[in-house]
Amino acid sequence: MSETAPWLDDEEMTSWLSVIGVVMRLPSALDGQLRRDADLNYFEYGVLAALEHAEEQTMRMSDLAFVCNGSLSRLSHVARRLEGERLIARYACPTDGRSTLATLTDGGRERLATAAPGHVRLVRSLIFDELDRDEMRQLGDLAKRLLTRIQT
Repeated sequence: MSETAPWLDDEEMTSWLSVIGVVMRLPSALDGQLRRDADLNYFEYGVLAALEHAEEQTMRMSDLAFVCNGSLSRLSHVARRLEGERLIARYACPTDGRSTLATLTDGGRERLATAAPGHVRLVRSLIFDELDRDEMRQLGDLAKRLLTRIQT
């Protein structure tokens, strides 16, 4: 390894290419299932799922953008579509007029319920069926460590 060009060694490169393969292919695999089953893309599903797990199924748009790893402008575009389909509702925050809140609607809960069984089956098939419990825990621990490092 050169001091001026710290290239990955062969073992690191093999691992890195595997990680990149998962990172690039997993979202499109999940996207395809969600489109077929619920006419949602993966980002839209993530927005609905984040709202479902939020207190009172409501979040500030800026917080929702952060949780979903999207820009506020991307989220606003997606929110217009979801709102048009009556999957979410948006309104001004009563305590802070500069903020907009998004709330999951009954329609959004129904769409999640439609998407979830196929989504869980696919996640199990692609990820968890390949791993034993110890490997699953290791994967989770490694992913948490990497995510913490990426987010700092």
